[in-house]
Amino acid sequence: MLTNGRKHRYNTRSNVAKHGAYAIVDKDTGKSLEYRHLIKMPKYKQIWNDSMSNEIGRLAQGNSRVKGTDTMFFITYENIPLNRRKDVTYARIVVDYRPQKQEKERTRLTVGGNLINYPDSVSTKTAEVTTAKILLNSTISTPNARFCVFDIGNFYLGTSMQRYEYMFIYLKDIPPDIIKQYNLNELAINGKVYVEIRKGMYGLPQAGILANKLLQKNLAQFGYFPCKHTPGLWKHETRPITFVLVVDDFGVKYVGKEHVLHLLNALKSFYKKISIDWEGNLFCGIKLQWDYANKHVDLSMPGYIQHVLHKYHHNPSNRAQYSPYPYQQIIYGQKVQKPTPIDNTPELHEKDKKYVQQVIGALLYYARAIDCTMLVTLSKLSHMQSKPTHLTLQLIQHLLDYCATNPNATIRYKPSDMILKIHSDASYLSEPKARSRCGGHFYLGTKPIQKYTPNGAILNTTNILQTVVTSAAEAEYVSLYVNAKTGIPMRHTLIEMGHPQPPTPLQTDNTTAVGIANDTIKQKYSKALDMRWYWLKDQIHLNRYQVYFKPGSENKADYFTKNHSPSHHRQSRFTFLHQANVAMQGCVENIYLRVCGIL
Repeated sequence: MLTNGRKHRYNTRSNVAKHGAYAIVDKDTGKSLEYRHLIKMPKYKQIWNDSMSNEIGRLAQGNSRVKGTDTMFFITYENIPLNRRKDVTYARIVVDYRPQKQEKERTRLTVGGNLINYPDSVSTKTAEVTTAKILLNSTISTPNARFCVFDIGNFYLGTSMQRYEYMFIYLKDIPPDIIKQYNLNELAINGKVYVEIRKGMYGLPQAGILANKLLQKNLAQFGYFPCKHTPGLWKHETRPITFVLVVDDFGVKYVGKEHVLHLLNALKSFYKKISIDWEGNLFCGIKLQWDYANKHVDLSMPGYIQHVLHKYHHNPSNRAQYSPYPYQQIIYGQKVQKPTPIDNTPELHEKDKKYVQQVIGALLYYARAIDCTMLVTLSKLSHMQSKPTHLTLQLIQHLLDYCATNPNATIRYKPSDMILKIHSDASYLSEPKARSRCGGHFYLGTKPIQKYTPNGAILNTTNILQTVVTSAAEAEYVSLYVNAKTGIPMRHTLIEMGHPQPPTPLQTDNTTAVGIANDTIKQKYSKALDMRWYWLKDQIHLNRYQVYFKPGSENKADYFTKNHSPSHHRQSRFTFLHQANVAMQGCVENIYLRVCGIL
């Protein structure tokens, strides 16, 4: 990457939360470098000193390059009120590299929020990735609709606070020009400089809710309001415009440019720094490729897997791996299969335990957002990560081999009638401690409602049932219940976006579960169903769900309930991911084999 004539040998740690990364990764070594490391390295010192100077200047009263916002003021310790000295918190320095931003090397001074004792509510409504995916699908399904992205700079930094907060910064972390400009050597006590925070800052528990309340107040003057049932979803009283708010990014669907300009001008009335991506190429960390002529949008996260493999120093295996989890071969002709062997391998040391947890965390958002084929494996590993063993570490390496073999995934949304459709399935006693697993496949389809119409999923789920069920039919019925509950917020979101919903079709491959749900069979046993799961029957009577049967071969949720063979995983990538991308997988595999020295 070239910036200001310098070639930077580092990359960012991707994260869904804005300013959620605490370090960057050196491309040469793969090491995570925090601010304290960067300012000690000659090749990075000046760049990141300037970045930190700009950040402090921006928060305080400015420096020679940036204008201040009066968010914080340097003070002496004696100026902190006596009754607030126990609340003084620490500063946390976050670094990130954002090539799409004007200021690419970004340092953020955040507040240690765990020591803040704010007396009022701090709950902030922000959109989920599922809501963003529904909006993308809605855009491609609405005639003449378009999508763009707005980014409000310093969104959290402009909100005044009636109750001030207090924080210290280590003097050694402050650039020399700031020390000189603000006379900090005279203010420092025991190597610490104290500040009074008067406006919202990143890390303050109350910053999000204060910024959102101010946004609601500002936009209400122009007819915009947040939807009642869907966090982060906004609409206009009369104009055909809807947007999803994720932290300070606005993903905007509009019909007619005059309407999106109305929103833009409304925001410019209150916020000075707004970045505009008219093509809508990046939202929630997901790359979007819009093809309005052919009516589809592709979602991907290029380079994410390669970055994870480099960051965690993974050396690929000498053979391609097509299954994310080791497959236990079925012995045909034998009614009772061999149980999963008990893990008796030693527990990992703290360093390796942290490694396992970091890899799982790094892959989980990617799996939820793009590549659902890893979900079952990550679910299994998540249940092992509190007490990981050497076997867990081997499974992590197996998963990373799968990632190396399949580094790029894309999902495609096509026009639909925006009808929510759900496939539900369960695997009975397939997990340790006599547990069962349920899976769900949620997508937006067309009429007729019981016909499968291929489209990218807006959500895939896989969960271990916490209740020990007593039969396969009970497991299937509980899975229907779990997936129906998950679908209720999506129904509200679709209705609020202007897409009325018929009774949501809920498909299963178990006739007994269908009979119990629809009251077409007489239930004699399993009275636990009466106690726990009859909510689903109420929803069916209220005409919100329609439960129906189709054979297991037509149930897409089956994939998310168990381990499968490598050949089945290869075929399933054609089912759940965009086929054009999967068709290129052979080329990727050949490159992978060449890297390993096989070809």
